[in-house]
Amino acid sequence: MNSEDLKALRAPLAVLVTMIALAGGAVYYTDMLTKIAATDLTRQKGLLQTAQSRMRQSGDEKDTIVKYVEAYRELEKSGFAGEEQRINWLDALRNANTRAELFGVSYQIGVQHPYPNAGEFDTGSITLQESIMELDMRLMHEGDLLRFLDELRAQKVGLFDVKECTLIRTDRSDTLRNSPYLNAQCDLVWITARASAAAPGVKR
Repeated sequence: MNSEDLKALRAPLAVLVTMIALAGGAVYYTDMLTKIAATDLTRQKGLLQTAQSRMRQSGDEKDTIVKYVEAYRELEKSGFAGEEQRINWLDALRNANTRAELFGVSYQIGVQHPYPNAGEFDTGSITLQESIMELDMRLMHEGDLLRFLDELRAQKVGLFDVKECTLIRTDRSDTLRNSPYLNAQCDLVWITARASAAAPGVKR
């Protein structure tokens, strides 16, 4: 093979080298696309599994809500679940005072704060709150206080507990027949329950 033959083969050889380089690039690009597709497929499978898991969890939560929604509604109506129903409390105080035939009730309600004995219960995602209501009443005798508390409970406006009561005998120097003999000072603990922000709640 002489120089003239080499010159004649120069162009075909250049084309051949170019084609080999292009073929190699195509193979590399195809392999890269395959790996990207496989990675994307794995990611899509993971997203699908996550979505399916969330759907199953959503179905379980829905079943739980459907199962207990009526009971929850009853707790809301009773004033135990949800926000405090202070207006209902005050209406109940006035009604209990009237039905127990007392001489009037004065009150003061403190700010709401976490119920200190909540650790004794397994409340899960439910938080218990309490508000202290200070009452001042005048009574004819000790039985009036019990009748008043019974009347208050009978109205079912919430869950409360009597923290303490102090009875003080009043001055009877006026000798009025129907004037009160006792002054009662009581602290009532009103307790409410609410689902925490992280827990799925019952929509109103």
